[in-house]
Amino acid sequence: MTTPAVGVLLPRDLPAEQILPFARRADDLGFDELWVVEDLGFRGGVAQAAAVLAATSRVHVGIGILPAAVRSVAFTAMEAATLAQLFPGRVTIGIGHGMPGWMRSVGVWPDRPLTYLGAYTRALRTLLRGGTVHDDVLGVHDVALEKSSLPDAVPDVVLGVRGPRSLAVSGQVADGTILAEPTTPQYVSGALAQIAAPGPHRVVAYGVAAVDDDEATALAAVRAGLAWIGEPDWAPHLVGLPFADDLAHLRARSSSREAFAAALPDAWVRELALVGTPAQVGARIAALGAAGASSVGLTPVGPDPLSAVEQLARVVGRV
Repeated sequence: MTTPAVGVLLPRDLPAEQILPFARRADDLGFDELWVVEDLGFRGGVAQAAAVLAATSRVHVGIGILPAAVRSVAFTAMEAATLAQLFPGRVTIGIGHGMPGWMRSVGVWPDRPLTYLGAYTRALRTLLRGGTVHDDVLGVHDVALEKSSLPDAVPDVVLGVRGPRSLAVSGQVADGTILAEPTTPQYVSGALAQIAAPGPHRVVAYGVAAVDDDEATALAAVRAGLAWIGEPDWAPHLVGLPFADDLAHLRARSSSREAFAAALPDAWVRELALVGTPAQVGARIAALGAAGASSVGLTPVGPDPLSAVEQLARVVGRV
C-alpha cells in the first residue's frame, strides 16, 4: 500500500478574485494536487486549469471533469496538449458523461452515452500520443495533432464516472477514475472491482472535508457539504454502508436538504466525510489509500474557503 497523494478542490463558486490566491495558497501549503471542476453555469475547466497552472509552481492540476459531448475530441486534445506542453508533468485531464439533465438542457446528450465516452477517451489518448483518429461514433475523420503541438509528457486521461458499466469502460480505456464525493473505503474497493483494469489505474477519491482541533466543530462545519447525499443518483456511493437504508428513509422524510443535513447522526457524518482532527482525517485518508485510492481530493466547506484550505493543509503537515 502506498500513501495516497492529498489534493484540494477549488470551489466552483469561489469569487473570481479569490481563485488565484486559493491556488497559490494550496501550492504553498504543500498539497500534491489541485482539482478544478466544470459544472454547467459556473466556470470553464480548461480556463481555470490554465490560470492556476500559470499562477503556481509545483502543484499538480487536475480537471475533473470535462463533459465529453460538449467539445469535439480534436479540440479537447488541442487544449490538453497545450497545457501539457506549457506545464509538463503537472496536468491530468478528467473526462465524463456530465450530468444528464445539464447535458440535455444544452442539447449535447449523446444517443449512446457509454459508447460515446469510450470512443472519445480512446480518441483523446490516441491524439495526445501522435496518432490519427477516424471514428464514426464521434464524427471525426483523419484527424491528428501537428508534431510541434505534441507534449513530451503525455497527461493522464481519467474518467469521472460512477455506474458499474461506466466504471468498467474506465478500466478498459482510461488511465484512472475519479470517484465523486462522498467516497468511502467501501465505495473505493467496490468501484475498483467494477473497474477491473488490466494494468495500473489511478483512483482519485473526492470527499467533503473539515478539519479542526475540536471534532464537534468540524462535524458541524462539514454538514453543509452533505446536504444532497442520499438522493437517488448517489446510491452507488452508499453501497456497503450499514446505514444506507436508514439514510434513504431520513432523506425521504426530511423537509429540505438543510433539515436532512442537520439530522444526520454524527456517526454517519464520520463515514461520509473526511472530518475531525488532523489525526482523524489523516487516518481516514490512510483508510482510503488502503482501499485502493491513489489520491484523495478534499472539498472545503464553509463561508471562507481560504481559511478552510489552511485548516485542511494540516493533514499534509505544512501548518
